[in-house]
Amino acid sequence: MDEPTGAPDATDSLRHTPELPKRLTDLTPVVMVGTTLWLGALIVLFFVTHGVWVQTALAGVVLGLIGFGIIFWQRAAARRGSKSAQRV
Repeated sequence: MDEPTGAPDATDSLRHTPELPKRLTDLTPVVMVGTTLWLGALIVLFFVTHGVWVQTALAGVVLGLIGFGIIFWQRAAARRGSKSAQRV
């Protein structure tokens, strides 16, 4: 029997996926906004309260700085041409 005319063939399932726009793949603005918010919370909480909330905000700032380090490390590896670097 013949296949229905509307059925996709094998070549349709192997289409090239388009690249995402740079603004959707760049993590720098996300890390920058998150770190800035944690820094603002740290400053406010430092004067308002003490204890676990200040420590949580400090951890958020530190993790944001680690995130910046990873982003810059990956970009440097991509510029070097490292095979394991994520292409941005």
